[in-house]
Amino acid sequence: MIQSFVTRLFEYRHFWRYATFAEIAELYASRTLRIVGMNIASGFASVYLYQSGYSLIFILSFWLIYFTAKIGLSFIAGKLTASQGPKRGVFVSNLLYIPAMTMLGFVPILGLPAIIIWGALMALSECLYQISYYVDFSKLRNPDHSGKELGFMNVLEKVAIGMSPIVGGIIALLFSAQVLMWVAAGIFLVAAIPLFLSSKTGRVHQKLAFRGFPYRLAFRSFISQIGVGFDIVTTGHVWNLFIAIVIFSNLTHELYLTIGSLSSVTILAAIAISHAYGRLVDRRRGGELLRFSAVANAFVHASRPFASGAMPIVVTNVANEVATTGITMSYMRGLFDTADLSGHRVTYLTFIEAIANFGSAIACLVCLVCALILGDNDGLRSFFYVAAGFVLLVGTAHFRLYRK
Repeated sequence: MIQSFVTRLFEYRHFWRYATFAEIAELYASRTLRIVGMNIASGFASVYLYQSGYSLIFILSFWLIYFTAKIGLSFIAGKLTASQGPKRGVFVSNLLYIPAMTMLGFVPILGLPAIIIWGALMALSECLYQISYYVDFSKLRNPDHSGKELGFMNVLEKVAIGMSPIVGGIIALLFSAQVLMWVAAGIFLVAAIPLFLSSKTGRVHQKLAFRGFPYRLAFRSFISQIGVGFDIVTTGHVWNLFIAIVIFSNLTHELYLTIGSLSSVTILAAIAISHAYGRLVDRRRGGELLRFSAVANAFVHASRPFASGAMPIVVTNVANEVATTGITMSYMRGLFDTADLSGHRVTYLTFIEAIANFGSAIACLVCLVCALILGDNDGLRSFFYVAAGFVLLVGTAHFRLYRK
């Protein structure tokens, strides 16, 4: 049903010129389902561990080890994507996430072994998926209308993201958080079906090429990618922990529905601005949009410590969505253009994934140090001020596309 809907929508919008509508429908049907599966449960992972009795220090230490391991795993995933093709990479990634989420559901029973298995499988799955999806999308996009394509992609993703936390929160409230993780595992199985039915795999038997890689061309985007990785941890893991520990510390199962509901209201803001941002990007105004959005996002992070209830959380989430959407669309447009210019698409996108994980590891380390020195509540508050500075790195990319 999802694949049929996406096919008809693309036929109407005629965005793509390098792939058939069936290929695009397969890619987006799978991605939409994957996003639902990830956000129905993964967004609650840190809160789930906290409510399972694990301390903030343990959780931050886990994520530090996790993102550090992903730096090396990114290159393994890049080699697999190059040799087996991006579509196979996405397919295998979805399959790996099934036992990962199943293990997360067994954390209250098995304890640390379940956390280790979950983390290892999820790390490889996410690295493989991110690189494979970026490679596939960068090859299929229309260079003249990438802003429109990114805008449509953002709307489709935000619909899935906005819907899934509420669904996940209801499941956790009516049943349990463990059931929520197992439902997510089932969704990932369904997400693999469109790719399993496809006979096309894309180019295979390629290799990562480090010799002759244009490091000078890519250097500025590598530096800015550290800020991207830092922001991922800030917006995802730390913000949800802040809501759970500092703002709504007395809630139990209702916390999942509360966080899901407060996160989902941002969908309207994302949909409203995606098209406008897409037009700016296609008019070569992406560089200005990127810098402005990075500064706006820094202000959002600096304001997070002052959130004290439902309404401030909603306002913060909406402001963050407006800024993050501007960053994502302008940044990804420049990223894909640089991948084309480099002549080493898979190698470049592998570096990008590894450096994002490096930035995420730095964020975990900073937050861990803040918590150890200042305690849980004040440590989380102080971290957001550091994050406000780090996210400004995103605006330093200076993609060649925006210099024209």
